[in-house]
Amino acid sequence: MAGALDIDVFGLDRDAKRAWLLQGLQSLTRFHHARCAPYSAMLDALWRSGDANDLEALPWLPVRLFKQIDLKSIPDDQVSRTLVSSGTTGAAVSRIFLDADTARAQTRALTRIFSHFAGNRRMRMLVVDDASFLRDRSRFNARAAGILGFSNFGRDHLYLLDEDLQPDWRALAEWLAKAPDEPVLLFGFTFIVWQSFVQAAQRDGIDLRFPPGSMLVHGGGWKKMEEQKVDNTAYKAALAGVFGIERVHNYYGMVEQVGSIFFECEQGHLHAPAYADVIVRDLQTLAPAADGQEGALQVLSLLPGSYPGHSLLTEDLGIVHGEDDCPCGRLGKHFSVLGRLKNVEVRGCSDTRTVPSA
Repeated sequence: MAGALDIDVFGLDRDAKRAWLLQGLQSLTRFHHARCAPYSAMLDALWRSGDANDLEALPWLPVRLFKQIDLKSIPDDQVSRTLVSSGTTGAAVSRIFLDADTARAQTRALTRIFSHFAGNRRMRMLVVDDASFLRDRSRFNARAAGILGFSNFGRDHLYLLDEDLQPDWRALAEWLAKAPDEPVLLFGFTFIVWQSFVQAAQRDGIDLRFPPGSMLVHGGGWKKMEEQKVDNTAYKAALAGVFGIERVHNYYGMVEQVGSIFFECEQGHLHAPAYADVIVRDLQTLAPAADGQEGALQVLSLLPGSYPGHSLLTEDLGIVHGEDDCPCGRLGKHFSVLGRLKNVEVRGCSDTRTVPSA
């Protein structure tokens, strides 16, 4: 696992990456087969063998399975943190068990990816959320894990929202005034940023401009954004128009697969880092789809060492645009997530709560 992070995060071309990933993922399949009884039983019954001649032939699990059974490849006394998905009220949630090594690898991977886009300088940080999610450090939902993970990249943190997701504009103005020329790193979940930051500022008549070079990183479900007919282009335009924030990066990831964080580049494409990948599968046959064809997203990662989450078929619709040929210059596949598959339970994530109307 540690060696997976020692290479250029976007520096492997197609052939080198495929060979390296295949070797590592085959090793993980054998590891989890030997240590996780439910995974072993499924692998033996459905796949007969974990051997694969290429990435597309690797065994995979449906991501929904983590809502139904506990899957871990470590003894209970080695579980250092349990992540849970932020399912909607009453819905089953995934439970992901991390040991210390997997948690460290996750943090290190996120650091390397983030620094590739934002540099190594720690900026003042505005979290567009409230701090109540961080009270239990041993059991996190996806939202709290995201806040904690990205908070490591900032300093002088300000949590903008109260527990009702209402912003404190006065506190923000005072905080900005302390260092009016320093770029700010903003982090939040897509719909919360839209509802409790952009729309709230428009509602309250707020006129605040962030220093040049400020950057927003956001992620989470887009379902409520789609309901409001707001796409990625309109989202970015609103951030620029309301707050003067020109650098806006979306990311795609899930609690069920630690390490699979796919950042959006300057061209608007999500990128697979060297230790992870995506495969699009035909919705009818589940055969690998060609570039440019829509289908179900499968995500691969070398990092899940404490549970068998290294090859998962998601419930998201996506499309691969190409490999090693993005105008941004980063190697690897670049792709887009097009939304949830139809007739699939909606994830909670950033859509967990609606702010009371003013």
